[in-house]
Amino acid sequence: MTVTEIALVGIGKIARDQHIPAVQDNPAFRLAATVSRSGGVEGVENHATVEALLSARPDISALSLTMPPGPRYEAAACCIAAGRHTMLEKPPGATVAEVLKLDRQARAAGVTLFVTWHSRHARAADAARRWLAGRAVRSVRIDWREDVRKWHPGQDWIWRPGGLGVFDPGINALSLATAILPVELHLTAATLVFPENRDTPIAADLTFAGPEGIEATAGFDWREQGGETWQIAVETDEGPLVLTDGGARLMIDGADQPVEGPGEYPSLYRRFAELIDTGASSVDVEPLIHVADAFMLGRRVTVAPFHD
Repeated sequence: MTVTEIALVGIGKIARDQHIPAVQDNPAFRLAATVSRSGGVEGVENHATVEALLSARPDISALSLTMPPGPRYEAAACCIAAGRHTMLEKPPGATVAEVLKLDRQARAAGVTLFVTWHSRHARAADAARRWLAGRAVRSVRIDWREDVRKWHPGQDWIWRPGGLGVFDPGINALSLATAILPVELHLTAATLVFPENRDTPIAADLTFAGPEGIEATAGFDWREQGGETWQIAVETDEGPLVLTDGGARLMIDGADQPVEGPGEYPSLYRRFAELIDTGASSVDVEPLIHVADAFMLGRRVTVAPFHD
């Protein structure tokens, strides 16, 4: 087996909790270096900038970018221009245009670009998609609620323009829904709730349209107390399907279904290895388009200030 030397760019909570263990457990990769100004990984070479890493380590052929979406385009463009395979944590960029531009750049450079949506790799996602295929969908209800103080403590970037606010977790729901549903939806209305001292929303209610009068709605909220709700409920002509726990648990007609799989981030790195091996890319911006549409159509509601 060919082992790919890989570097992680941005060593924050998501990198330490998910990316580093997934890379270390995957025999297709060796974690050869990191890029971080705030501290790398013990025993692994660290660089202050992407440019410094690319210059010092021509042997590293793949980079996984886990920093916030705001600065990600410049870093990814640098990697691609240097002929390196590039993987993007979700959301893949601050704008749809950025991601599409990176796709064109990667194609021209002949390198792999992997736009990741980790929730699509949840253990029950494939089983849900297979069951829904060929069935008539009557309605869809998405509820994605959590406590921002628990899941994003002190992360000021999420409240700045480009940080997406509650759509940072909400895009996980949208990525999962667009993967499992056998029909296409488009946004028709949105209400976005902004704390008066923040530039991104803390809550959102969305309405979608689909074929044959399908009713589809979503509610995202960062003010949830006492636990998380990460659920997609789909009514079909053959009964209800419910995905809970962010896609880890599947119920059909109220009965739990067996699910299997390696988990979200191990599956992501397996897929990245496959794409590199076959010279392919995977760039799907549909979840990000839904978010962009919400900001375009959204009715703004201002509420009391939020303090972390």
